[in-house]
Amino acid sequence: MDPVPQTRPQTAPALRRAPVQQRSAERLARILDACAVLLDETGYERLSTRAVAVRAGVPIGSVYRFFGNKRAMVAALALRNLDRYAERVSERLAATPLLDAYGAIDGVLDEFIAMKRTVPGFALVDFGVPAAAPGEASGRTSEDEADAADTADETDTADETDTADETDAADETDGVPGTSDAGDGVDPSGGVDSRGGTDPRDSTDPRDEAEDPNRLVAERLCGLLAAHLGRPADEELHRKVLVGVETADALVRLAFRTDPAGDPALVDETRLLLYAYLAPSLS
Repeated sequence: MDPVPQTRPQTAPALRRAPVQQRSAERLARILDACAVLLDETGYERLSTRAVAVRAGVPIGSVYRFFGNKRAMVAALALRNLDRYAERVSERLAATPLLDAYGAIDGVLDEFIAMKRTVPGFALVDFGVPAAAPGEASGRTSEDEADAADTADETDTADETDTADETDAADETDGVPGTSDAGDGVDPSGGVDSRGGTDPRDSTDPRDEAEDPNRLVAERLCGLLAAHLGRPADEELHRKVLVGVETADALVRLAFRTDPAGDPALVDETRLLLYAYLAPSLS
């Protein structure tokens, strides 16, 4: 399956409610894990919040507790991917403290390729949200709206569990899209209940979206590489790393379009290009 085109700029997703207790954090992780697996099985367009809930073994209300729609859910997955990628690169650099610029470039590229090959969902959605489908222009698809209606008819099992986990009486109504956590109609994170409109975080208007995902990747990598190689993370290095990230992103996508496992010859060409362009600035 071909990688999904990504919109730029992208938004950094805000959870409707951040998990407080371990059980809620584990539930959120299961939801994102299920989302990643289903991306590989169905693609982004056919992904639904209900299918993710079923695969994760949680009530649909648990999904809506954290996310307003599938786009917000995939955005959270993309940010988790970035965190895990940065962790992998950091661990690789730390394991070989004498690694030179060429070895550092190898680490950055090899970890990206490895995640493309092995991490569920990463081949389709790495660090950015897929381009919005026509039905997503208003922030929710018709399937999201149907799930929201069904959720309102379901029991509050997920919320009662979360209430027990977090000792928060307001959680009894959370998890149902459009419900409020307070009598004044405003939820703890700024959303408005059904009497006052929609949660602004459900919007997918590109004007509301934050940074380009490749800029976020470049920023993380620039700091890691500069610290490892003992040089300042100045404006010039930021620019060089950003160009390297943009170039590698395009070439790696080409490699995986050519061969689902990543065409080795194209990966090698990407490596040589990064050596020639980035290594002098990192040395």
